[in-house]
Amino acid sequence: HGFCEEGPIVVVRPQGLFYPRLKPKDIADIIETSVVGDGIVERLLYKDPASGEPLAHEKDIPFYALQDRIVLALNGKIDPYSVDDYLNHGGYTALAKVLEEGDPMGVIDEVEASGLRGRGGAGFPTGRKWRFCRGNPGDVHYIICNADEGDPGAFMDRSVLEGNPHSVIEGMTIAAYAIGAGSGPVEGYVYVRHEYPFAVERLRAALAQARERGLLGENILGSGFSFDIRINQGAGAFVCGESTALTASIEGHRGMPRGKHIRTVAQGLWGQPTNLNNVETYVNVPWIVLNGAEAFAAMGTPTSKGTKIFSLTGKIVNGGLVEVPMGATLREVIFDIGGGMLPGRTFKAVQLGGPSGGCLPAELLDEPIDFESLVAAGSMMGSGGMVVVDDTTCMVDFAKFFLKFTSEESCGKCVPCRVGSQRLLEILERISSGEGTLDDIERMERLSEDIMEGSLCALGGSAPNPVLSTIRYFRAEIEAHIVDRHCPAGVCRPLIRYAIDAEACTGCHVCFGACPTQAISGERKQLHEIDQKLCIKCDTCRQVCRFDAVRVEPAVPVAAEGRQQ
Repeated sequence: HGFCEEGPIVVVRPQGLFYPRLKPKDIADIIETSVVGDGIVERLLYKDPASGEPLAHEKDIPFYALQDRIVLALNGKIDPYSVDDYLNHGGYTALAKVLEEGDPMGVIDEVEASGLRGRGGAGFPTGRKWRFCRGNPGDVHYIICNADEGDPGAFMDRSVLEGNPHSVIEGMTIAAYAIGAGSGPVEGYVYVRHEYPFAVERLRAALAQARERGLLGENILGSGFSFDIRINQGAGAFVCGESTALTASIEGHRGMPRGKHIRTVAQGLWGQPTNLNNVETYVNVPWIVLNGAEAFAAMGTPTSKGTKIFSLTGKIVNGGLVEVPMGATLREVIFDIGGGMLPGRTFKAVQLGGPSGGCLPAELLDEPIDFESLVAAGSMMGSGGMVVVDDTTCMVDFAKFFLKFTSEESCGKCVPCRVGSQRLLEILERISSGEGTLDDIERMERLSEDIMEGSLCALGGSAPNPVLSTIRYFRAEIEAHIVDRHCPAGVCRPLIRYAIDAEACTGCHVCFGACPTQAISGERKQLHEIDQKLCIKCDTCRQVCRFDAVRVEPAVPVAAEGRQQ
């Protein structure tokens, strides 16, 4: 269903009754009242956080009502193990239409006219890629679905594969017909990480059902066109989301990029013309075939058409999967659909595009979400990760998190990425420990340019993006770590200390018992103190204090003019 924050969820259809945050004991009531009967279990209804009003129907809940679902339209509405369910909801109608019309170039023309661009990150026009692939001669053409999805916090592709696997099969088969019909054999692969066992299980079942019904394999629907799909499970390496590393992995080699000049549409899997799109891209194709390019192009912006799925996570009220038209603003997604920030917290930044993306501040909340606007702002669409952070997040530490990920996931083939990302990380670690200098900021900018220009693949080339966007929008916070040796968010441990507010402390003794190192002393109903030598800055005392009496202070006092004392 996508509303992860409210799970486990049950939706009773056809009424569309929505019951969130369920426990096993609640199921009997739902079955008796809403399945066998036609009533509503009032005590289990979702309550609007803003008004407190109970909302009975899924369609009325703002999280769903403000979305525009194409790719996720059938998620939660069909049984992923049932091909009949998919067929009853119009499944494979687009494939039958394409095969009956017998015009593969017409399919490519329609997809190109729709303006569909790759949803895996690069945003290359899908129809144009298909045309290039079809035009390249080879012994066989390969159609690959990239379901590797390596970005931290991203789960869009997994959810589609788990909830509606037949839509992926149908989209890939239409692509195979458009690219391969009349130009030789065509074969398919779904490259999916082994950490997605349910997705693999359901996809495997769907493939078997499609073959049984003549929707996949030899002579599909009696058309004379043949195409089949294999599943290849990857080891979960982030770099295997890159096209040439992915094909190398399928071939049984170590997943490493081959070079900037290699184009998989010409020399992909086993040196043959290969088309790679991700899950979301393929699932858009049947909708375009049935509804027309013009209808798809009517959604979005002049250069970014259709909808986009985002995995909305972080310090936000409503986390989950969100599908909105391209051009929707960050504010609409984060505040209108996502419900805004947690109580008492303020928005600080949103990180888009995974480890290759950038952090955007509050002043850009009204920016449209499209390929060009995000790049101009110093971020990128990526596969659709959207991580929201509040005023308790340190942007130096946040950038360090993503850079640590890319540094560890570097395949090691090229020096700019392998060594450069490590040097960048070391500079950030110096800054977060209070040992940085102002020259380090310029040093990071120069090093980032070298990494971007010299890396072998786009993943390495985009690794500095979180650092550069942090310098661009949160430079003052970086300088506070350097000049004042102070972490404004109170996160970087070498730069903070914990203290007890004498006026707020009631001597309740809760922090005393919770401290793992016995750093807190004091009698009941008396002012407590923290021994700085014993304190490990684990934050437990602040979290358990019910009176907001534990403060996080700079380890080094900061003078009024903002310089170190």
